[in-house]
Amino acid sequence: MQEMKKIILLFIFIPFLNASDSNVIALAQSLNLSAGSKAIVQWERVFKSKKKMKRYKINTLSPIEKIELEEYLIEHAIDSDQPTIAGV
Repeated sequence: MQEMKKIILLFIFIPFLNASDSNVIALAQSLNLSAGSKAIVQWERVFKSKKKMKRYKINTLSPIEKIELEEYLIEHAIDSDQPTIAGV
């Protein structure tokens, strides 16, 4: 019975996880940012530099949006385990 409850809860909450991912992807696209255009260390530098964040208009985002965007861009950077560009 417990296993069934866990499975049902998974089916309920998985769409919310995907919605969050699609929001971050849409946010990145609205700023013309592609995760696969930079390596992890390059994205980390962007988020550490006020000048670079201003260039990419990241400075206009809320703190939560910045965190979510940074996580997405680093997780899908060109040298990550899950790059957005296939075959690299």
